[in-house]
Amino acid sequence: MDRRTFLGMAAAAPMPAQSGGEYRNRQAGMAYRRLGRTGLMVSEVVCGGDPIVPENYEHLNGALERGLNYLDMAPAYHRGRTEEAYGKFLGGSSRREKVFLTTKISSLTGVRNALYEEIYKGLPGEKRAEIDRRADEMVRERQILKPGYFFEYFPGQQRQVPPVYRANAMMKDYAHRVEGSAKYREAITSSIEGSLKRVGTDYFDIMMCPHGALTPEELDIPEIIDTFQALKKQGKVRFLGVSTHTDPATVVRKAAALGHYDVAMCAYNVANGPAMDAALREAASRGMGLIGMKVAMAVATQYKQLQPVPQWRIDKVNRVVPGEWKAPLKAYIWALQNPNVTAVISNLWDETYVKENLGVAGVKVELQPA
Repeated sequence: MDRRTFLGMAAAAPMPAQSGGEYRNRQAGMAYRRLGRTGLMVSEVVCGGDPIVPENYEHLNGALERGLNYLDMAPAYHRGRTEEAYGKFLGGSSRREKVFLTTKISSLTGVRNALYEEIYKGLPGEKRAEIDRRADEMVRERQILKPGYFFEYFPGQQRQVPPVYRANAMMKDYAHRVEGSAKYREAITSSIEGSLKRVGTDYFDIMMCPHGALTPEELDIPEIIDTFQALKKQGKVRFLGVSTHTDPATVVRKAAALGHYDVAMCAYNVANGPAMDAALREAASRGMGLIGMKVAMAVATQYKQLQPVPQWRIDKVNRVVPGEWKAPLKAYIWALQNPNVTAVISNLWDETYVKENLGVAGVKVELQPA
C-alpha cells in the first residue's frame, strides 16, 4: 500500500472516541491545542502566508525549532509564490511530517460570481435593476457592514461584497442554471493539483473552501463536499475548512450547522470579539476547530491605505490585557484566552517576529474589563 492510499484510508476512518490527538514537531516551550474533531494538536501560534515568499522564508527554521507546526497558505498569496516558498522550506519530503499544511481554494467565489454575472449581462435593464435592489436589501437586512462588526482588514475588501450579493439575489430565479456546474469541481480540483505541485507534497491536511467566504450561500455549493470527498479518497486532502473575513459570525455558524466542515479560520479580534463570541461557542460545541485570523491586524496593519489604526482599538487591548507587551502581542494573548479558539494566525516577517510572536504561546493572563 502506497503512502497516499494509506492516508486516504486513514482520513476516511472515524476519529476514535478517546483519541490522544495527533502531534507533530512537539517541542518544550510551545503550547498545543486540539483542532476540534480533526484531532490535530496545533501550536497555539501558527504561520500565516502573507510574508512568505521565495526570498523570505529561511527564518521559519527558528519557528520550527520553537515548536510551530502549522503552515497556512493559498494560491492567491503572491500568485502562488508563497506556496513555492513553503515548498523550498520543507525541502521536498524531509520536513513534511513535522507540520500540518493548509491551503485554500481561492478561485471558487470568483467562479460563482462569473457564472451568475454571465446570466445578468443577458437580462433586460428592468430585471437587472430588480436584482440590484434585492441584493442591496439583503446587505442591509443582514447588517454585514454594520460598524462594530465589519472591519476592513485589507484594501478593497468591501468591494468584494456587491458581486457576491448580486449572485445571492439571483439564486431564486437562476440557481438551476448555475448550481451543479462542472466548473466548480474543475476549479477545486485544479486549484489543489496546482498547490500540491508548487509545495512539492502529495497531500494537504486541511483544504479551506471557499477562501474568504463572504456569505453562507457560498457554503451550500454541493460540489464543495462532493469534490472534497473525492480528493480525500485519493489521499490528497484530509479535512475540510473555510476561511472568512466578512460576516464571519454568520459564515462560521453556517459551516458548523452543515456538519461537514471540520475547521473555520475566521476574523476574530478585540474589535469584533463581542459580535463573534457566541458563534465561536456554538461552533466549538459542534466539534469544529477554530483558528483566529486578523487578530493583530485590529491594532496594527502593514497596509498604508488602512493606517493609522484607530486609537480606540489599541487603547482597548492595553486596558484588557495587563503587562508590558506590544499591542499586537497583547492582541494574540487576548484571543488565546478564549478556550474555543485553537490557535491564532501570525505573520512571521523575520526572526524578530518569530521570537516575539511565538513567545505568547502558553501565556495565561486575567483579562481586565474592557
